[in-house]
Amino acid sequence: MVNLTNLFQDFNPSKFVIFTCLLVFSLLFSLRLDNTIEWNYWIIFLPIWIWKFFVIAGAIVGSYVWFKHPLYRLEGDSFVQFKAMVITTSLHLMLLVFDVLACDNLQTNGHSWIFVFIPLMFMSIVAIGFCVWAIKNERSFELELFCSVNILQFIFLALRLDNVITWSWVIVFIPIWIVMCVSLIGVIYAIILAILLSRTPNILRDRRRGNLTTAIGYSLLVIPMLIFEILLANRLDGDNHFKFTSVTVPLFISLFTLILLSFGARGGNHWWFGIRKDFCQFILGICPCLQEYGNISYTAQSRTEFQTGENEKSKPAQKKTPFDDQHKIVMPIISIDMPD
Repeated sequence: MVNLTNLFQDFNPSKFVIFTCLLVFSLLFSLRLDNTIEWNYWIIFLPIWIWKFFVIAGAIVGSYVWFKHPLYRLEGDSFVQFKAMVITTSLHLMLLVFDVLACDNLQTNGHSWIFVFIPLMFMSIVAIGFCVWAIKNERSFELELFCSVNILQFIFLALRLDNVITWSWVIVFIPIWIVMCVSLIGVIYAIILAILLSRTPNILRDRRRGNLTTAIGYSLLVIPMLIFEILLANRLDGDNHFKFTSVTVPLFISLFTLILLSFGARGGNHWWFGIRKDFCQFILGICPCLQEYGNISYTAQSRTEFQTGENEKSKPAQKKTPFDDQHKIVMPIISIDMPD
């Protein structure tokens, strides 16, 4: 059964936009590295510019609504959510500076990669403090955590691209191997938990299905990502001669999985673009006609089941006769009294 209400009630539009832009960018960038297309790198980075445009525009509109309507600040945890939006926007601005420098360096080769990675390294250091703040205020911190745990990886990449170190790419990727090993342990734990809960009769069916979906989603996210990193390291070391488009196929699977998981990802900030509510509630408020389609459930039914149901409906109802009760066995009630 596909229930549109359950599908969209936890939809996270921010993650959907980010992962979709990353998927398109990865495809264009791999085609450019294979010289399948010879576009300018500023065009190749167009999905990244679209992503950053949504972030900056959403922050500007949200800040305008925040300062224009002081009464909105008293709604629940509005102050915490607004502060989280400001923090996320500052991280994205640092990431935008890195994107601009990297795109310009790929196009002109006019800077050292150490200089290009400076905004990303600074962002990783600042992200550690933002992670602590997010934990105290019970906020999600995926981007902050990703940057803070990969600071050493960014340093190794910058030094290797400038040939300051001449290590093998497999050695350069040691920090990411550590992160992936921890992620694999989490995937194995999710799979084992899903198997155990599936054999436990006291667990609700929805919880079993949720754990199974989580295990499958994490597996399709981590395992293809690990395969992509192995193929990329071997490709850069010259151990294989695959095209970058072929090497990036596992990454496409991981990004597509993240796009699908964004439909069930809770969270999100209500102050982006100043909507102050869940994205789906905002859309339904603008377009009330969508409520009719959001309340429809679809059930997948095979042709055999459909014909069986039709035949059962077409059969006339049989009347019950007095002789039908003669074949029923009536057991006497036996009462055993305890002696005084």
